Amino acid sequence: MNLKVHLPEFAEDTIIHFIRDFAGERGVVIGLSGGLDSSVVLKLCTMAIGHERVLAVHMPDNVTPDSETEDAYTIAKQMGVEYREINIDKVTDVLRGYINTDDFSVLGNIKARARMLILYGIANSESRLVAGTSNKSELLTGYFTKYGDGASDFAPIGDLYKTQVRELAKRIGIPEKIIGKKPSANLVPGQYDEDELGMDYEMIDMILYGIEMNLTRESIVKSMNVDMLAVERIFKLYEKSRHKRVLLYIPKIGLRTVNTDWRE
Repeated sequence: MNLKVHLPEFAEDTIIHFIRDFAGERGVVIGLSGGLDSSVVLKLCTMAIGHERVLAVHMPDNVTPDSETEDAYTIAKQMGVEYREINIDKVTDVLRGYINTDDFSVLGNIKARARMLILYGIANSESRLVAGTSNKSELLTGYFTKYGDGASDFAPIGDLYKTQVRELAKRIGIPEKIIGKKPSANLVPGQYDEDELGMDYEMIDMILYGIEMNLTRESIVKSMNVDMLAVERIFKLYEKSRHKRVLLYIPKIGLRTVNTDWRE
């Protein structure tokens, strides 16, 4: 069995129609990091509803590389969308003072949630929708901040694995400089996705695809010819992060329960 993840031919059209239908007449705001995922979402939104209804907001802090800010500005201008830059240091410094911690993981989550607050503040005041930039690999491994970068009104690339996002980026003309970047959340210095996840996205996505197909651990190992430890690691990340993919856990009492068997 071949667990190679391919991008369906219909993916681009499906996402564009989804964005157009979901947004209706409203505008969209996107947190633009300067990386691959947000650049792809930005381009898809402009293709779906037009550049004049799309706002890109770059939110750097004191550890954001200058190159990321330059790339964010350049990609926004190339796509003809409105671009705003808002430094989040003052916001995170205030929150950090109340929490009183130097834990990098806690501080990283604070930064992600500060950016979410800004995006939703803009969205509420300007009647926009927040377009999320999380991909399927991040959502299934829990590699995102709950109520931070994982919070949005809709997630255009949420059903695309990272390797599929790269393929789509090539199709829609994202610059090679952006596509070839080493993925990073840039929440702390020297942070890279694949270092923290313990393997590259090609392997991660194949294992996740095996999980999606309800294959056993043993079947995935045999199909991919990989070490069981790698498969176990991804299964563990998937299982530990279930709570991140559920809006609310609610004890069932009524006939239909919100987010359980009452789905919108």
